Amino acid sequence: MNNKRQIITDILGSYRRASDEHLYHCPFCKHHKKKMSVNFSINSFKCWVCDVRGKNIYRLVRKFGNYQQRQKYLELQGRLDLSEFDKMFEAMNDIEQKQVIELPEEFVSLCNKHLPLKSRGPLSYLRGRGITKKEILKWKMGYCQGGKYGGRIVIPSFNDGGDCNYFIARTYVGHYRRYLNPPCGRDIIFNELNIDWDEPIILVEGVFDAIVAGDNAIPILGSTLREDSKLFQAIAVHDTPVYIALDPDAEKKAQWIIKSLMKYDLEIKKLNIGSYEDIGSMSQKVFQERLQNAEEIDGDLYFLEKQLRNL
Repeated sequence: MNNKRQIITDILGSYRRASDEHLYHCPFCKHHKKKMSVNFSINSFKCWVCDVRGKNIYRLVRKFGNYQQRQKYLELQGRLDLSEFDKMFEAMNDIEQKQVIELPEEFVSLCNKHLPLKSRGPLSYLRGRGITKKEILKWKMGYCQGGKYGGRIVIPSFNDGGDCNYFIARTYVGHYRRYLNPPCGRDIIFNELNIDWDEPIILVEGVFDAIVAGDNAIPILGSTLREDSKLFQAIAVHDTPVYIALDPDAEKKAQWIIKSLMKYDLEIKKLNIGSYEDIGSMSQKVFQERLQNAEEIDGDLYFLEKQLRNL
Protein backbone atom coordinates (compact mmCIF):
# COMPACT_ATOMS: atom_id res chain seq x y z
CA MET A 1 0.00 0.00 0.00
CA ASN A 2 1.11 3.58 -0.72
CA ASN A 3 2.89 4.85 2.42
CA LYS A 4 0.88 8.08 2.56
CA ARG A 5 -2.35 6.14 2.08
CA GLN A 6 -1.33 3.81 4.90
CA ILE A 7 -0.85 6.76 7.26
CA ILE A 8 -4.25 8.23 6.35
CA THR A 9 -5.88 4.81 6.75
CA ASP A 10 -4.28 4.38 10.17
CA ILE A 11 -5.77 7.75 11.16
CA LEU A 12 -9.22 7.61 9.54
CA GLY A 13 -9.84 3.87 9.43
CA SER A 14 -10.76 1.62 6.52
CA TYR A 15 -11.80 2.99 3.14
CA ARG A 16 -13.62 1.93 0.01
CA ARG A 17 -12.24 2.63 -3.45
CA ALA A 18 -14.07 4.53 -6.20
CA SER A 19 -11.71 5.05 -9.15
CA ASP A 20 -8.97 7.44 -7.91
CA GLU A 21 -10.99 8.36 -4.83
CA HIS A 22 -10.58 6.72 -1.43
CA LEU A 23 -13.70 7.13 0.70
CA TYR A 24 -13.28 7.33 4.49
CA HIS A 25 -15.49 8.30 7.40
CA CYS A 26 -15.24 12.08 7.79
CA PRO A 27 -13.44 13.02 11.04
CA PHE A 28 -15.05 16.49 10.96
CA CYS A 29 -18.79 15.74 10.73
CA LYS A 30 -18.50 12.04 11.71
CA HIS A 31 -21.20 11.01 9.24
CA HIS A 32 -22.09 7.32 9.55
CA LYS A 33 -21.31 6.70 5.87
CA LYS A 34 -17.90 6.99 4.22
CA LYS A 35 -18.25 10.42 2.62
CA MET A 36 -14.70 11.82 3.00
CA SER A 37 -13.10 11.53 -0.44
CA VAL A 38 -9.28 11.52 -0.47
CA ASN A 39 -7.41 11.65 -3.77
CA PHE A 40 -3.75 10.86 -3.28
CA SER A 41 -2.80 11.49 -6.90
CA ILE A 42 -3.77 15.16 -6.73
CA ASN A 43 -3.23 15.57 -2.95
CA SER A 44 -6.74 16.75 -2.06
CA PHE A 45 -9.70 15.80 0.12
CA LYS A 46 -13.38 16.69 0.40
CA CYS A 47 -16.35 15.59 2.50
CA TRP A 48 -19.55 15.33 0.48
CA VAL A 49 -21.67 15.93 3.58
CA CYS A 50 -20.11 18.84 5.52
CA ASP A 51 -18.17 20.17 2.48
CA VAL A 52 -14.87 20.52 4.37
CA ARG A 53 -12.12 20.34 1.78
CA GLY A 54 -8.45 20.98 1.21
CA LYS A 55 -5.66 20.90 -1.36
CA ASN A 56 -3.19 19.28 1.01
CA ILE A 57 -3.88 15.90 2.64
CA TYR A 58 -1.32 16.73 5.32
CA ARG A 59 -3.96 18.95 6.95
CA LEU A 60 -5.76 15.73 7.96
CA VAL A 61 -2.55 14.26 9.34
CA ARG A 62 -1.70 17.41 11.31
CA LYS A 63 -5.20 17.73 12.81
CA PHE A 64 -5.99 14.10 13.59
CA GLY A 65 -2.69 12.19 13.54
CA ASN A 66 -0.19 11.63 16.34
CA TYR A 67 3.39 12.89 16.48
CA GLN A 68 4.89 9.82 14.80
CA GLN A 69 2.33 9.91 11.97
CA ARG A 70 2.97 13.59 11.35
CA GLN A 71 6.74 13.06 11.38
CA LYS A 72 6.50 10.14 8.96
CA TYR A 73 4.25 12.06 6.57
CA LEU A 74 6.64 15.03 6.60
CA GLU A 75 9.53 12.71 5.75
CA LEU A 76 7.59 11.28 2.81
CA GLN A 77 6.93 14.82 1.59
CA GLY A 78 10.54 15.88 2.03
CA ARG A 79 9.38 18.78 4.19
CA LEU A 80 10.97 20.44 7.17
CA ASP A 81 11.65 18.25 10.17
CA LEU A 82 8.82 18.32 12.68
CA SER A 83 11.18 19.70 15.31
CA GLU A 84 10.99 23.04 13.46
CA PHE A 85 7.23 23.08 14.03
CA ASP A 86 7.73 22.08 17.66
CA LYS A 87 9.95 25.13 18.17
CA MET A 88 7.26 27.32 16.60
CA PHE A 89 4.57 25.78 18.82
CA GLU A 90 6.63 26.36 21.96
CA ALA A 91 7.27 29.98 20.97
CA MET A 92 3.57 30.57 20.28
CA ASN A 93 2.59 29.28 23.72
CA ASP A 94 5.28 31.01 25.74
CA ILE A 95 3.16 33.00 28.20
CA GLU A 96 6.05 35.35 28.97
CA GLN A 97 6.08 36.49 25.35
CA LYS A 98 2.40 37.44 25.26
CA GLN A 99 2.07 41.21 24.98
CA VAL A 100 -0.66 42.92 27.01
CA ILE A 101 -1.36 46.66 26.90
CA GLU A 102 -3.96 49.15 28.15
CA LEU A 103 -6.28 51.17 25.93
CA PRO A 104 -5.89 54.98 26.19
CA GLU A 105 -7.48 56.50 29.30
CA GLU A 106 -9.62 58.72 27.05
CA PHE A 107 -11.04 55.74 25.10
CA VAL A 108 -14.82 55.88 24.65
CA SER A 109 -16.49 52.73 23.36
CA LEU A 110 -18.87 53.11 20.43
CA CYS A 111 -20.51 49.85 21.49
CA ASN A 112 -22.38 51.46 24.36
CA LYS A 113 -26.14 51.76 24.11
CA HIS A 114 -26.10 55.44 25.07
CA LEU A 115 -23.41 57.55 23.43
CA PRO A 116 -22.37 61.17 24.10
CA LEU A 117 -23.04 63.87 21.51
CA LYS A 118 -19.32 64.03 20.77
CA SER A 119 -19.53 60.54 19.25
CA ARG A 120 -21.29 61.97 16.17
CA GLY A 121 -17.97 62.89 14.57
CA PRO A 122 -16.38 59.43 14.72
CA LEU A 123 -19.67 57.74 13.84
CA SER A 124 -20.07 59.98 10.79
CA TYR A 125 -16.53 59.11 9.68
CA LEU A 126 -17.18 55.38 10.03
CA ARG A 127 -20.49 55.61 8.15
CA GLY A 128 -18.64 57.42 5.38
CA ARG A 129 -16.37 54.39 5.06
CA GLY A 130 -19.38 52.08 4.82
CA ILE A 131 -18.90 50.67 8.31
CA THR A 132 -22.12 49.57 10.01
CA LYS A 133 -23.17 49.25 13.64
CA LYS A 134 -22.70 45.49 13.35
CA GLU A 135 -19.05 45.94 12.40
CA ILE A 136 -18.52 48.54 15.14
CA LEU A 137 -19.73 45.98 17.67
CA LYS A 138 -17.73 43.12 16.13
CA TRP A 139 -14.45 45.07 16.16
CA LYS A 140 -15.22 46.76 19.50
CA MET A 141 -14.46 50.20 18.05
CA GLY A 142 -14.18 53.37 20.05
CA TYR A 143 -12.63 56.82 19.84
CA CYS A 144 -10.68 59.38 21.82
CA GLN A 145 -11.90 62.96 22.06
CA GLY A 146 -8.74 64.28 23.72
CA GLY A 147 -5.32 63.25 24.92
CA LYS A 148 -2.52 61.77 22.82
CA TYR A 149 -5.00 59.93 20.59
CA GLY A 150 -7.58 62.72 20.44
CA GLY A 151 -9.57 62.89 17.21
CA ARG A 152 -8.87 59.25 16.38
CA ILE A 153 -10.90 56.09 15.91
CA VAL A 154 -9.41 53.36 18.12
CA ILE A 155 -9.76 49.68 17.14
CA PRO A 156 -8.35 47.26 19.73
CA SER A 157 -6.84 43.82 19.18
CA PHE A 158 -7.30 40.90 21.59
CA ASN A 159 -5.08 37.85 21.94
CA ASP A 160 -6.39 34.31 22.31
CA GLY A 161 -6.79 34.85 26.05
CA GLY A 162 -8.99 37.93 25.59
CA ASP A 163 -6.35 40.48 26.66
CA CYS A 164 -5.73 43.64 24.64
CA ASN A 165 -2.37 43.29 22.86
CA TYR A 166 -2.47 46.21 20.39
CA PHE A 167 -4.70 48.88 18.90
CA ILE A 168 -4.74 51.13 15.87
CA ALA A 169 -5.67 54.81 16.17
CA ARG A 170 -6.83 56.38 12.89
CA THR A 171 -7.58 60.09 12.60
CA TYR A 172 -11.14 61.13 11.75
CA VAL A 173 -10.41 64.88 11.89
CA GLY A 174 -7.62 65.10 9.32
CA HIS A 175 -4.40 64.87 11.36
CA TYR A 176 -1.23 64.96 9.27
CA ARG A 177 -0.36 61.51 10.62
CA ARG A 178 -3.26 59.27 9.71
CA TYR A 179 -2.22 56.53 12.14
CA LEU A 180 -0.66 56.77 15.57
CA ASN A 181 0.67 53.48 16.91
CA PRO A 182 0.84 52.57 20.61
CA PRO A 183 4.32 52.37 22.19
CA CYS A 184 4.65 48.58 21.97
CA GLY A 185 5.74 45.83 19.59
CA ARG A 186 3.78 44.96 16.45
CA ASP A 187 4.65 41.26 16.43
CA ILE A 188 1.14 40.20 17.35
CA ILE A 189 -1.79 38.42 15.70
CA PHE A 190 -4.44 41.09 15.40
CA ASN A 191 -7.66 39.89 17.07
CA GLU A 192 -6.40 36.33 17.42
CA LEU A 193 -9.35 35.80 19.76
CA ASN A 194 -11.68 35.64 16.73
CA ILE A 195 -9.51 33.56 14.38
CA ASP A 196 -10.47 30.00 13.39
CA TRP A 197 -7.22 28.36 12.28
CA ASP A 198 -9.10 25.41 10.77
CA GLU A 199 -10.61 27.76 8.17
CA PRO A 200 -8.72 29.74 5.48
CA ILE A 201 -7.39 33.09 6.64
CA ILE A 202 -7.15 36.27 4.58
CA LEU A 203 -3.97 38.32 4.90
CA VAL A 204 -4.54 42.04 4.32
CA GLU A 205 -2.50 45.20 4.90
CA GLY A 206 -4.48 47.12 7.50
CA VAL A 207 -7.41 46.87 9.89
CA PHE A 208 -9.89 48.70 7.64
CA ASP A 209 -9.01 46.21 4.89
CA ALA A 210 -9.74 43.40 7.36
CA ILE A 211 -13.15 44.92 8.18
CA VAL A 212 -14.12 44.71 4.49
CA ALA A 213 -12.63 41.22 4.13
CA GLY A 214 -14.77 39.92 7.00
CA ASP A 215 -14.35 36.76 9.06
CA ASN A 216 -10.85 35.31 9.50
CA ALA A 217 -9.11 38.33 7.97
CA ILE A 218 -5.84 39.32 9.64
CA PRO A 219 -4.04 42.62 9.00
CA ILE A 220 -0.25 42.38 8.88
CA LEU A 221 -0.20 46.06 9.90
CA GLY A 222 1.77 47.18 6.86
CA SER A 223 4.89 45.22 7.76
CA THR A 224 6.20 42.18 5.97
CA LEU A 225 5.50 38.69 7.28
CA ARG A 226 8.75 37.28 8.66
CA GLU A 227 9.12 33.55 9.30
CA ASP A 228 9.93 34.24 12.95
CA SER A 229 6.79 36.35 13.47
CA LYS A 230 3.92 35.06 15.61
CA LEU A 231 1.47 35.27 12.72
CA PHE A 232 3.66 33.29 10.31
CA GLN A 233 4.37 30.64 12.94
CA ALA A 234 0.67 30.26 13.77
CA ILE A 235 -0.15 29.76 10.08
CA ALA A 236 2.61 27.15 9.70
CA VAL A 237 1.78 25.26 12.90
CA HIS A 238 -1.95 25.11 12.12
CA ASP A 239 -1.28 24.40 8.41
CA THR A 240 -3.93 26.98 7.57
CA PRO A 241 -4.84 27.81 3.94
CA VAL A 242 -4.05 31.44 3.09
CA TYR A 243 -5.57 34.08 0.81
CA ILE A 244 -3.14 36.89 -0.03
CA ALA A 245 -5.04 40.18 -0.40
CA LEU A 246 -2.42 42.92 -0.21
CA ASP A 247 -2.52 46.33 -1.88
CA PRO A 248 -1.46 46.52 -5.56
CA ASP A 249 1.63 48.59 -4.65
CA ALA A 250 2.80 45.77 -2.35
CA GLU A 251 3.35 43.19 -5.10
CA LYS A 252 6.99 42.53 -4.16
CA LYS A 253 5.96 42.04 -0.55
CA ALA A 254 3.21 39.63 -1.63
CA GLN A 255 5.63 37.57 -3.70
CA TRP A 256 8.12 37.41 -0.82
CA ILE A 257 5.36 36.21 1.55
CA ILE A 258 4.19 33.62 -0.99
CA LYS A 259 7.73 32.23 -1.36
CA SER A 260 8.09 31.98 2.42
CA LEU A 261 4.73 30.24 2.88
CA MET A 262 5.48 27.80 0.05
CA LYS A 263 8.36 26.33 2.08
CA TYR A 264 5.70 24.87 4.37
CA ASP A 265 3.54 23.45 1.55
CA LEU A 266 0.62 25.65 2.52
CA GLU A 267 -2.43 26.18 0.34
CA ILE A 268 -2.15 29.71 -1.05
CA LYS A 269 -4.48 31.80 -3.18
CA LYS A 270 -3.98 35.37 -4.33
CA LEU A 271 -6.66 37.96 -4.94
CA ASN A 272 -6.69 40.26 -7.94
CA ILE A 273 -7.28 43.74 -6.49
CA GLY A 274 -7.53 45.24 -9.98
CA SER A 275 -7.95 49.01 -10.20
CA TYR A 276 -8.81 49.44 -6.52
CA GLU A 277 -6.34 51.29 -4.31
CA ASP A 278 -6.75 48.74 -1.53
CA ILE A 279 -9.24 46.31 -0.01
CA GLY A 280 -10.62 49.04 2.23
CA SER A 281 -11.88 50.96 -0.82
CA MET A 282 -13.94 47.98 -2.04
CA SER A 283 -17.48 47.09 -1.08
CA GLN A 284 -17.87 43.81 0.75
CA LYS A 285 -19.81 42.44 -2.22
CA VAL A 286 -16.95 43.20 -4.64
CA PHE A 287 -14.42 41.73 -2.23
CA GLN A 288 -16.37 38.47 -1.93
CA GLU A 289 -16.49 38.23 -5.72
CA ARG A 290 -12.70 38.69 -5.89
CA LEU A 291 -12.28 36.12 -3.13
CA GLN A 292 -14.29 33.52 -5.05
CA ASN A 293 -12.09 34.11 -8.12
CA ALA A 294 -8.75 34.13 -6.29
CA GLU A 295 -5.83 32.60 -8.19
CA GLU A 296 -4.49 29.37 -6.75
CA ILE A 297 -0.71 29.46 -6.39
CA ASP A 298 0.92 26.44 -8.00
CA GLY A 299 4.48 26.47 -6.70
CA ASP A 300 7.25 27.54 -9.06
CA LEU A 301 4.79 27.73 -11.95
CA TYR A 302 3.34 30.91 -10.44
CA PHE A 303 6.69 32.70 -10.45
CA LEU A 304 7.56 31.40 -13.94
CA GLU A 305 4.31 32.87 -15.26
CA LYS A 306 5.08 36.17 -13.51
CA GLN A 307 8.47 36.31 -15.24
CA LEU A 308 6.96 35.50 -18.64
CA ARG A 309 4.39 38.28 -18.26
CA ASN A 310 7.19 40.77 -17.63
CA LEU A 311 9.15 39.81 -20.75
